[in-house]
Amino acid sequence: MPKKVLFCATVDYHFQLFHLPYLKWFKEQGWEVHVAANGNMTLPYVDVKYDIPIQRSPLAQKNIEAYKILRHLMDQNQYQIVHCHTPMGGTLARLAARSARKRGTKVIYTAHGFHFCKGAPLANWLLYYPIEWKLASYTDCLITINQEDYQLANKRFKTRHIEHVYGVGVNTDEFKPLSPIEKMEARKSFGYKPDDFLLFYAAEFNKNKNQKLLLQAMEVLKKDVPQARLLLAGEGCTWNECKELAKKLGVEHRVDFLGYRNDIKEMVSMCDVVAASSLREGLPVNIMEAMACSIPVVAIDNRGHRELVKDNVNGWVLQKNEVMGFSKKLKMIAQVEDVKEKLGVNARNMILSKYSTNKVIKQNSRVYQTYMDGGERKVWAVR
Repeated sequence: MPKKVLFCATVDYHFQLFHLPYLKWFKEQGWEVHVAANGNMTLPYVDVKYDIPIQRSPLAQKNIEAYKILRHLMDQNQYQIVHCHTPMGGTLARLAARSARKRGTKVIYTAHGFHFCKGAPLANWLLYYPIEWKLASYTDCLITINQEDYQLANKRFKTRHIEHVYGVGVNTDEFKPLSPIEKMEARKSFGYKPDDFLLFYAAEFNKNKNQKLLLQAMEVLKKDVPQARLLLAGEGCTWNECKELAKKLGVEHRVDFLGYRNDIKEMVSMCDVVAASSLREGLPVNIMEAMACSIPVVAIDNRGHRELVKDNVNGWVLQKNEVMGFSKKLKMIAQVEDVKEKLGVNARNMILSKYSTNKVIKQNSRVYQTYMDGGERKVWAVR
């Protein structure tokens, strides 16, 4: 009988967005692939899909039911490996796997950015840190995706194996630069002019993503870069608040609130710069996708942005209140073509060097192979 692996996350579209190459990899090794998450999406490379009522809120009553279902599935299927993702998916799966681990199941958890980090609110440390500290003892391998989390985990957690892997990877065949003609045609198809200076940011509208800073930067830019347009993709609780702020600042005609989009790949590749305003990130995929398209990045300082954006190499990282400095860097990219071109070339080269899907699959596969026979062989460094 084939060996079985269970992937678990809060919602199933997490796998659709980030992990299909890894589901495929296990199928190619002859394993039976199971997925447990909230949602009824059909996923490729999956033998069995479980729709489980995992909720994002730690206080939701349905999480008790989800925990019981996960524990039953693990007892019933005798998985060799459980790989869990997302805060609640990772929490419930590791709790449910305690008995299974005694029978030999190996539990891997990928932390896509701890909620507690340098500069995080005290409430985050009080709520999330004790949970992760305790769950570390129920984890055979903890995978981190940035250096800050890796160092913190090594210092504070007692997980036997802690690894640093470069995110989930970017498909550099899909996310790639457009030729000038292709870019012109793409802009035309979306209703933009060839000489528009397009700033792009795709993120949920919430306080952490901090889109208000980008609107303030647009107010500064409107005099010196009149062709600047800000494209904001996403939905969320601060959507209306940001639209009101755009009106108040007199930039509403320069900002496009695009809502939910399923054509991010086409949109980002036609833009001039990604303006990333979030206050906390693990290792943002949207930034890596833009870099793969040779798009420069101007970003607010946080651990994920620092990992990806190097000053004067592929963009700049600035402090969270530096509206004027943020605008100045955008203005430089808009007005100095050589700067934009150099930053863009460097951005793609950085992705090709270590963040491409092929590179990251090799890193993760070395971790998987350590546990695929149920053994405890030494985990060789994958950093």
